[in-house]
Parts: sequence; structure tokens; C-alpha cells
Amino acid sequence: MNTPGTISQPSTHDPQLRHLPKQDPTMKTSTTDTAARRQTTAEASPQKRTRDMQLLPESLARAHMDARIREAESERRALHVVSARRLQRRAERASLRARRAIAMAVMQ
Repeated sequence: MNTPGTISQPSTHDPQLRHLPKQDPTMKTSTTDTAARRQTTAEASPQKRTRDMQLLPESLARAHMDARIREAESERRALHVVSARRLQRRAERASLRARRAIAMAVMQ
């Protein structure tokens, strides 16, 4: 899909909406300006729903990818813990062998 925009900020192909001037938040709006804006927003609503529906697979894919990444990181941490425990047991066995060797050397 080659449509510009994002889910939260979709760009529009509607010429009425494209050329609306950006409003300064400090300026007061007149009632006619507000009514015109409501009308253009109401006209753009089906288009926005259509755009949202077109972007749904992208959103679902992103959520699925995030879940897979979290799962992989969790699995990697689990493998790291298992490896650390295995190394700890190996170190404990080596320590016991060293103690026995020292005890045997002292006793002779």
C-alpha cells in the first residue's frame, strides 16, 4: 500500500481538507468558521474510517511483531538463566574437587 500518512495522522486526498489553513490556537474562531469546519470534518469521516481500515493490517502486523520480539527476548533470558545455572554447578564441582585435592595434599 503506497498511501502516505500514519494511523494517527493520515494525510487526506480531499481538496477541501488539504487546503484548510492551520489555525492559531490563540485566535478566536467565528461561528461560521466552526460550522464550516464541522461540515468538512463530517464529510471526511467516511474517508478517515476507510483509511483506518486500510491501515489495520499494518497495525496488526506491528502488534504481532512486537509480541514475537517480546517472546524472543523472554526465551533468550530463560536460556541465559539456564546457562548461568549450568556454569554455577560446574564451578561448584570444580571447587569441591579443589577442596578434596587440598585436603589430600595436607593429609600426606
